[in-house]
Amino acid sequence: MKAYVFPGQGAQFTGMGKDLYESSAEAKELFNKANEILGFRITDIMFEGTADELKETKVTQPAVFLHSVIKAKTLGTDFKPEMVAGHSLGEFSALVAAGALTFEDGLKLVSQRALAMQKACEIKPSTMAAVLGLEDKVVEDVCAGVDGIVVPANYNCPGQLVISGETSAVERACEAMKEAGAKRALILPVGGAFHSPMMEPAREELAAAIENTTFSKPVCPVYQNVPATAVTDPEEIKANLIIQLTAPVKWTQSVQNMVADGATLFTEVGPGTVLQGLVKKINKDVEATGA
Repeated sequence: MKAYVFPGQGAQFTGMGKDLYESSAEAKELFNKANEILGFRITDIMFEGTADELKETKVTQPAVFLHSVIKAKTLGTDFKPEMVAGHSLGEFSALVAAGALTFEDGLKLVSQRALAMQKACEIKPSTMAAVLGLEDKVVEDVCAGVDGIVVPANYNCPGQLVISGETSAVERACEAMKEAGAKRALILPVGGAFHSPMMEPAREELAAAIENTTFSKPVCPVYQNVPATAVTDPEEIKANLIIQLTAPVKWTQSVQNMVADGATLFTEVGPGTVLQGLVKKINKDVEATGA
């Protein structure tokens, strides 16, 4: 079975989407529509901007979303997903590609999400760190034993987790991870503590926007980050999407469940190749490729 997966923040690169814009009339129309919806020319930053300009929160998330969704649309009849999943932000791309959200609504939500997360990041110093070479349970136990807010945020693949929380607590957790035998525990260059309780103000803000958006039944199951299982009910999709900002991304578990449910080919749609690498680390017997 064919599974399509959609990347999250961090996959952006200068020049992203320019080839799609120049080679497809449909892509050009969607990019131009995105400029109108957002109220600024995101295409200029995507195609010609610097890495620093692309890193701005209000740009990064919509840019990765646009690249993924427009790429999926240009695949035309070749795009026949039997299941989809997206990593964090990528979940919105997956929902649009699977028909649960319209392009316009998806973009508006992603833009609101980015701005809400940015605001939440400014309330208190917070950060994330990558932990390599420890089992999930050890990472969970270390986080639980540290004073302050620090939690597992991304279960990327076995032996690769990201933790998230208050800067001081994350720093203490990194030292404790190294003592527990981690190969590496390093602070990431991110704006704040995504997928942790620190995102509660953003979750509340986004919840209102999601509640006021119409969701349809997707054309195939969506393996959402929060339950890591197949979801098709629009109300359930909305509920999981609201919790997503303060809950961990269960990527390892999602891929394992997709494989258990019959996925044999994973195609990454959007910028970068990160998810292909993670899929292969989670299960070396499946095929993982780019669109």
